[in-house]
Amino acid sequence: MGFFELLLIAVGLSMDAFAVSICKGLSLKKLSPRHAVLVGLYFGGFQFLMPVIGWALGYRFEHVIESIDHWIAFGLLTVIGISMIREAKQADDLDDDLSFKTMLLLAVATSIDALAVGVTFAFLQVRILPAASLIGVTTFLLSVLGVYIGHQFGLRYKAKAEIAGGVILIGIGVKILLEHLGYI
Repeated sequence: MGFFELLLIAVGLSMDAFAVSICKGLSLKKLSPRHAVLVGLYFGGFQFLMPVIGWALGYRFEHVIESIDHWIAFGLLTVIGISMIREAKQADDLDDDLSFKTMLLLAVATSIDALAVGVTFAFLQVRILPAASLIGVTTFLLSVLGVYIGHQFGLRYKAKAEIAGGVILIGIGVKILLEHLGYI
């Protein structure tokens, strides 16, 4: 898997965190750089950690499901992508709480899909630390940006960001399947 594909995956995975960051920015009465960096660290940190955990799990069981790994990658990425597109249509409550408990729950919730992608990376023999680092840094940057965008512009971009992320993940899943079936 090349850098451009990994970057697309990183952007796709970060869209949930970006959307939640927009909501956080919108809900903050007064925005400071500390708020934006805090949100970015939570989301970026978990988006780094979850693919590593998923990769470790996938690597452990790779020999068991090696013959169907491309179908699993396709299925996981497609389900995640469809879920992101569905979530884009749901209304979210605004909450300005940046407490440890709240941010931890949001960070885990927005990075579950990265866990599944980590499993996929194990099947595709992707070098996990550079890939997870790219995902984490991309998510950090987009989350910080999302807080500022949310504070300035509101919910206008939330749904579009989640839909774009979902479409990117589905597209990559289809590409992986077609490559393994010999069509690309």
